[in-house]
Amino acid sequence: MATTSTKRRGPYAKTAALQVKILETCLELFGETGFHNLTMADVAQRAGISHTGLLHHFPSKEVLLSRVLQLKDERTRQFFRDRGVDVLTLPEDSREIRALLQAVVANDLQPGLIELNSTLAAEASSTDHPAHEYYQIRYSTVIGLYSQAFAALAKRGELKTDTEPGDLAAMFVALTDGLQIQWLYDRDTAKLEKRASQFLSSVISDF
Repeated sequence: MATTSTKRRGPYAKTAALQVKILETCLELFGETGFHNLTMADVAQRAGISHTGLLHHFPSKEVLLSRVLQLKDERTRQFFRDRGVDVLTLPEDSREIRALLQAVVANDLQPGLIELNSTLAAEASSTDHPAHEYYQIRYSTVIGLYSQAFAALAKRGELKTDTEPGDLAAMFVALTDGLQIQWLYDRDTAKLEKRASQFLSSVISDF
């Protein structure tokens, strides 16, 4: 005789799978159209479910956006974990710091994530955008992490420049984000890696 937990596993698994499908769909759609131009009807149609069914799982577009950004963060962290890097903490030694920066320039994230980030980051600059605070925190956190990384390298005498670590961090983020936008028009990954690496080589010894 099947136990209660066994009976529930099927429906729960189907619900979870459907929610993932919806979020995957939204990841693509937000990247294509942004937040404001997307309707819940668009999402339902692309996901192949009814509008009512969509609202049962995600009651508003704002909720969908929040969950999609969570998915983006999870995918990004997994990308770095696969390369032995924890993006939530500053690495302890020079080799780990260089591995972090090298993983950034490798940047073989899924095209959908690059499209999503590039589209929403620009759109969310408006203070009334639901993702404004998310991107405000993201830039502060990322620049802060890179600033600490460049400061650690400077302390070890491994920088070729007297530019402040915080300025280097801001320039590096501007460069990588800008290169991602260019990549959307010319999807040559080699160019993206080469140009980001050239910047790091110009400021870090033996990079």
